[in-house]
Amino acid sequence: MKNHKTKKVFNKRAVYDYFIEKKIESGMVLHGWEIKSIRSGKININNSYIFINKNEVFLIGSVIDPLSYINDYKSCNTKRNRKLLLNKKEINFLRGYTNRSGYTLISISCYWKKSFYKLQIGLAKSKQKKDKREQEKKHEWDLNKRRLMKNKIY
Repeated sequence: MKNHKTKKVFNKRAVYDYFIEKKIESGMVLHGWEIKSIRSGKININNSYIFINKNEVFLIGSVIDPLSYINDYKSCNTKRNRKLLLNKKEINFLRGYTNRSGYTLISISCYWKKSFYKLQIGLAKSKQKKDKREQEKKHEWDLNKRRLMKNKIY
């Protein structure tokens, strides 16, 4: 039997725009057509974020495109808010940090763990423009350093 599980889906923008201080794994409540679409790689979490409402956590802004052969397009809401499965202790921990100034919850990646689809949540603080420039300079220097070591020019 073929393994139809897709690779990890990353939110590259999250690492560029935020300092990620803590990562938490959570499950998602999905419909059957969403599972099939995810297996074929039709998920986008780049503009998504996490919102806590009372004692429930939701993923907002993610897009799962339906497959072309799904019969009922009317019931396929691609941008619906998806409930995340966290225990009460984790929800209270996240709520405590997000009430502090500057902290937010973002989606970092999605992946399969056994037969469950998981979302990695990041407790993050936004970067200033200066921090982004420093990170780019460091990245360029690391690239140049690798090139120099590869060519053995020092």
